[in-house]
Amino acid sequence: MFGRRKRDEKPKGVSDDIEATEATETTDEDADGNGVDEAARVKLPPAPRPDGPWDLSEVSEPDKGRVDLGGLYVPGVEGMELRVEVAGDAIVAATVVLRDSAVQLQAFAAPRREGIWDEVREEIASGITQQGGVIDEVEGPLGWELRAQVPVQLPDGKNGVQVVRFVGVDGPRWFLRGVISGQGAVQPQAAGLLEQIFRDAVIVRGDAPMAPRDPIVLKLPDDAQMVPDTVQQDASGSGSRFAGGIDKLQRGPEISEIR
Repeated sequence: MFGRRKRDEKPKGVSDDIEATEATETTDEDADGNGVDEAARVKLPPAPRPDGPWDLSEVSEPDKGRVDLGGLYVPGVEGMELRVEVAGDAIVAATVVLRDSAVQLQAFAAPRREGIWDEVREEIASGITQQGGVIDEVEGPLGWELRAQVPVQLPDGKNGVQVVRFVGVDGPRWFLRGVISGQGAVQPQAAGLLEQIFRDAVIVRGDAPMAPRDPIVLKLPDDAQMVPDTVQQDASGSGSRFAGGIDKLQRGPEISEIR
């Protein structure tokens, strides 16, 4: 169900949608009965990005105040924790945890002259509604986004929902998707800092040939420590090395691996 803009549903699983896999082209009939490729009508050039996120070519000092993850420079802010997500042997996403909210950042290759966020957004929406979730498509601070109630199983085995926001921006030969969760999704008006982190990210697409929708692979900083997600903090209550803000970011970040 859509709250603002009606979309046709496609029979596609949410797991495929979240990974932004290749869409299947659909065909409509025009008034004369001729086949019309709907995808051809919606594939528009990337919109301007006056406030970011940024391409590497647009930033003179990408590492200033940001953590270098190879394909992505992630802004550092006071009190944040940075985690990475692994698919096989490749790091494909970074998640910034800030108090009771988080934003996951994942960059993908995209066509040179076409934006893909409209298509990806529709695929995600279709998959969530197929699983019984609820979608509200709105124009938010970062452009068109999906505010979703996704069915989940709670720790006690009962069924529940998780509120998340899917945001996205098309760039030159890349697409950046963000997934905001926690209080930043439940109360979008309180997500200003998470949205600023998304805007200030810098994407490094590189010149190597890549198929559209392929994830831009990330890497750990040279001085990073990999800490399994199951490792608990010690009794002193000391947080990750991100907890001290940008100054401590430069001394060697602690990054939790989540599989």
